[in-house]
Amino acid sequence: MTPVRLRALEILLEEHAAMGAYDVLARLNCEGLGSKPPLAYRALGFWVDQGFVHRIERLNAFIACAYPQDANNLVFMICRCCGTVAEAQAQSGKFVQSAAQTGFQIEQTVIEPEGLCPSCQPQVQP
Repeated sequence: MTPVRLRALEILLEEHAAMGAYDVLARLNCEGLGSKPPLAYRALGFWVDQGFVHRIERLNAFIACAYPQDANNLVFMICRCCGTVAEAQAQSGKFVQSAAQTGFQIEQTVIEPEGLCPSCQPQVQP
């Protein structure tokens, strides 16, 4: 465990938000841990491989895993207004059933719907 890897994970856990690799790198640099982009990408990649961090493809960002014990079949709900990301377990029954009909074996499912979080939804008048 290197200090950079440990600090990268701590940064994501402290923020409770999706962060780009360059945002993590800026924090690492401010703390004297380095300023080269591969440094952040390697540290984040390590945690992705270990299942403690997820890469949010739609945002090109990383977020600490809320369910490290079961990192498969996830849904990342992304607010298009404020950028908040909520992680939840996906109900993958339909995917598994569809895959079984074609002979495909699903190993991992990640869904990234975009919409509005409760804080950003317009107030509906009764």
